[in-house]
Parts: sequence; C-alpha cells; structure tokens
Amino acid sequence: MNTILNIKNSILIAAVTIASCTTVVAQNDTVRYVGKTLSNVDYHHGQLSPAVGVHATQIMRASREHPEKADGFGWTYNHQPMMAYWNNTFYLHYLSDPSGEHIPPSQTLIMTSKDGNNWTKPKVIFPIYRIPDGWKKEGVEGVAKNLDAIMHQRMGFYTSSDKKLYALGYYGIAMDEKDDPNDGKGIGRVIREIKKDGSFGEIYFIRYNKSWDKSKSAFPFYTQSKDKFLKKACAEILSKPLVLQQWVEEADRDDELIPLQKPYKAFSYYHLPNGNVVGLWKHALTSVSKDGGKSWEYMPLRAPGFVNSNAKIWGQKTSDNRYATIYNPSEYRWPLAISTSDDGLNYKDLLLVHGEISPMRYGGNYKSAGPQYPRGITEDNGTPPDGKLWVSYSVNKEDIWVASVPVPVVSTVAANVNDVFNNLPNGDELKMWNTYSLSWASAKIEKKEDGVKWLTLRDHDLFDYSRVERVVPFAQKMEATFTVKPEQNNHGLLQVEFQNRQGLPAVRLVFDANGEITAKNGARSGGVAKYEAGKEYTVTVKLDVKTRSYTVKVNDGKESTRIFYAPVDGFERIMFRTGEQRYTPNPDTAPDTEDYDDLKNTGMEIPEAVFNIKSLVTKKL
Repeated sequence: MNTILNIKNSILIAAVTIASCTTVVAQNDTVRYVGKTLSNVDYHHGQLSPAVGVHATQIMRASREHPEKADGFGWTYNHQPMMAYWNNTFYLHYLSDPSGEHIPPSQTLIMTSKDGNNWTKPKVIFPIYRIPDGWKKEGVEGVAKNLDAIMHQRMGFYTSSDKKLYALGYYGIAMDEKDDPNDGKGIGRVIREIKKDGSFGEIYFIRYNKSWDKSKSAFPFYTQSKDKFLKKACAEILSKPLVLQQWVEEADRDDELIPLQKPYKAFSYYHLPNGNVVGLWKHALTSVSKDGGKSWEYMPLRAPGFVNSNAKIWGQKTSDNRYATIYNPSEYRWPLAISTSDDGLNYKDLLLVHGEISPMRYGGNYKSAGPQYPRGITEDNGTPPDGKLWVSYSVNKEDIWVASVPVPVVSTVAANVNDVFNNLPNGDELKMWNTYSLSWASAKIEKKEDGVKWLTLRDHDLFDYSRVERVVPFAQKMEATFTVKPEQNNHGLLQVEFQNRQGLPAVRLVFDANGEITAKNGARSGGVAKYEAGKEYTVTVKLDVKTRSYTVKVNDGKESTRIFYAPVDGFERIMFRTGEQRYTPNPDTAPDTEDYDDLKNTGMEIPEAVFNIKSLVTKKL
C-alpha cells in the first residue's frame, strides 16, 4: 500500500472512530469482541491456543530459481488470494508480480483442487495488460512507455443464477512504484467464465473507469458478447449492492453503483438470521445494513474490542449456524486467528489458525511479514461438503496458503490421545492434529511399501520446516509415548516439545543431525540415546508440573530424570517440528524491505530429512 495513503487513511479512520464513540455505545447491533484473550506479538503464535484440527497448507511456494516447482514464471510477489467452491472443486486465484507490489508487469493466476489439499499448478486467468504508449494519468507526472497494468481486486468470483462460475479482476495503472493503482484512475474491471472442463471463456470488461479511453481497450465490453449467460451474469452483478461494495477502492470515486463511496477497504459480509447484513472492512471497521447493502445504519466504525491493523478481516456464517471472523489480532500481520460468535455480533474467543512466519526470502516493494489478507468463500460462491471453514491467505506476500478449520471450532479435547495412525480410518488420521505443511517440507499421512500408514514429516526447505501438534487434555501430571522412525541420522532434525495451552514449552527432545537424541537442559543439551536410520524408537516421557521434572526412556533403555527448562502451569500440546523455533520478525523489526535485498541461497535445496511418526499415546497420572 502507498505509505502516504496509509497515513491519510489511518488519520481518517481515527477521526471517524472518535466521532463515532457515542454511536458505538448506542448501537446494540454492532459487532464487538467480548472475550478476554489478546494476542502477544512477541510470539509468532501470539500465545494463542490453536483451534483444534486446523490444517495449514502451502499450495504455492514462490521460487525465482525453480519456477517449474512454483508458478512457472518465477515471480515472487504473490498476494490477495480469493476462493470459491463450484463443480465439486475448490478454486483460488491470486495476484502476481515479478518482485513487488505496484511494480508491473502483473497478472492473476488460478489454481484448483478437489480436496483442498492437493492443488494444480497455477494458470494465467487474467494476463499481462499493456498500457498504450503515451497514456497520461490525471494528476500524476509521467507518460506511459512500455508500461503494463497492475492487477488488483477485492472480489474474486461470482456464481450466477444459472450456476455458472466467473472470475473477476481489475486492471489499474501505476505510473511508478509509489503511485496508487487503486485510485479510480485505472482501466477497469474484467470478467471471465470458468468452465466445467477447466477451460476459460473470453475476457470482457464489465466496468470501466471513466477516465479511461474505451477505444484503447484490449478486451471488448460485455454487452458485445454473444453469450447470453455472461450478459445475464453481468447484469446480476451490476444490480447487487453487496457485490459492488467490494469494488469501492478501484472504482470511480463517484461511481453511482457503489452504495457507500468512502475509503473503507477490503469489504466482506455475512447475513444474520433476521436478514440484516454485517459488513467488515480493514481495521476491523464494521456496520450493519438492513436493506441488503443499499444503505448502512451508521458509518463504519472500529468494532469494540477488536484489534486489527491495516490488513483484511474475513467474516462468515459457519456450518453449525454460528459465525466466525479470521484476521490478524494485532498491529502487525501475525498471528492469523479465528474468533467465533453465537449470534454474529458478539465474538467471545480468539484462537490460533496460523502461528508461523517463514523468512521473507525475496525482497520487494511494500512486502509485509506474516500470514495475511485472509479470504474465505462468500455466501453465494459455494459450500464445501466437509462443513469446514476454508480460508486462503498469503505469507509475506510471497507464498500462497489455504487452511481448513473444523466446525464446530473448539480449542480443548476431553479424551486422552490414542493415535496409532495405521489403525485410524483413512482420511481421519489427522482429524485432531494441527498441521503446518509446505511444498518443500510436507506433513501428511503416507502409506509405505508394506502398506502401513505413518505420519511423515519431510523437509528439504532451507528456510522453513514442517510441523504438527496434538492438543491433549490439560494435565499437570501425565505420560506420553510416541514412536519415531527416522530415515537418516546424519542431517536434519526433529524437535518434540511439550507445551502449555499458550504454546510455551517446558520440555524439548531432539533427534539431531549427529545421530543423537538429546534433551534441552537450560541453555545446554544433554544426551539421551543414539539413533540409527531406519529403526523405530519408542520414547516414553512422564511429566510432573509440581516437581518441575520429567523422566524419559527410549525403547528398553534406562529411564532418566530431568528438570523442565522453563516453568509451565500444565501441559496441553505436544508438538513435532523439523527445524529450530524462529523469533524474527518481531515488533522491533523494520517494516517493508525498502532495499529489496533477497536472502542468500534462495534457490538452494538441501538434502531431504524424513521422520516417520507411528503413534502418540497419552494418559494422565
């Protein structure tokens, strides 16, 4: 985002908020957070308890050096994903630029998936658009020469009354890297049909910016199409206030179709049982409409109790007839959290969805650290049959992710763990597990050559790791037994941590790169046992909060007693991770990489380390 515009918008929002203080108190139907939990930005996970069973999956890892493993182009600015579910398929499209925001060329790529976990390679759905040489943008110095448009859209898909799916995008103009392409002085919005066989229809403009010379358009206006279904879909779109409200940033500032012509960004919405519509914007601004978005009861104001900065907030009704918002509950773009509500107005909890920040491998204009810009599936764009809440987002404006959140959303479990993966039903093995799975460091169930199922963590990513964790019943005295079979003992590592509800560990065991199982003893590590590649190791750990001690035994070896390296009130999470815990970025890290430096060895692949987890069993003592 343009820094100057951000400052102006922040001032405007603050002024609106102050002016509306009396209104906030008076409104009974204002979205508000009534919970007590707040995030701690000193930790990437915010010290938030996870929503049980969230599976976070990296579906596109940017790579300039290995484009064949990424998007096919090697572009490293990837952001603003949108989702739909149609034809028994997930659809996701996102913006892509070579290196930074607002720096052309720019295009929109689309991916599909049948299960939400395995995705196709990206395809171009809205291509690079050349601006005619000599074009001048009102109020901005410079003349276009070999200049391409910047894509930007807050709306991704539309499902028509004829059950056809359309993708939408917007072509804006940025005369230089600091110019705003979303100032209403761009080219216009385009639409394209997505067909059931995976092909695309022709591209048409559905709405021009009035400053644009229509005779210079590379695509025809939709009224010129011979496709009656497309023209009908366009007419529907142009008649729906809630659809059009999503266009406000890019549209003409006086576009008569936009109901609320104010600089409130990234609109999302959902309906309440009484027909009212809850609207949400950046900064957790909110209002309520009683006429389907034609008008709003009060100017959008900051939802009381919500903490959210200049990043998107997503809201929707969930499959259990409750409601959820997903957003960054801080002044930074981490962590990514979910809050739930019984009535769609009063939100009462705050749970973790994505609590990792991988290193930003590639520098770029206006890139921001963290999991950000969440977008789920709007009310009219399909309902996945699994009943989960699905959300898309980018990490560092670089990699594209999706996460599935089981519904109902819960943070605790009652039963002790008895997860022997080969004994669990196919597809349900990780139902209670939280996973963090990457393109180059996966965490998933694998069936080996002998037909036995294992939870397998793979890692050949120099910059990141795979991670899984299991929420367990709160205990101050417990026993946990797990079995691991490493496929190597001379590289890679596996850390196993026993953590409290907030993700703070007291015990860490490590399968290290030297063939040793070690335990963290304060700042040092102590040996527990040797390990070899291809052999199974059953580790039994007994933990006692009262004595701040634990015992550990490997296979039939001798049991040894050790001290917690940090105090906790109890245990509620067991975590397995193929890398060292990260602590940067943090609240003092400088924003936006102005010098655009890349990290070293961004294209390097390291030897793959593989750790197979056979089982995890717990009991209270």
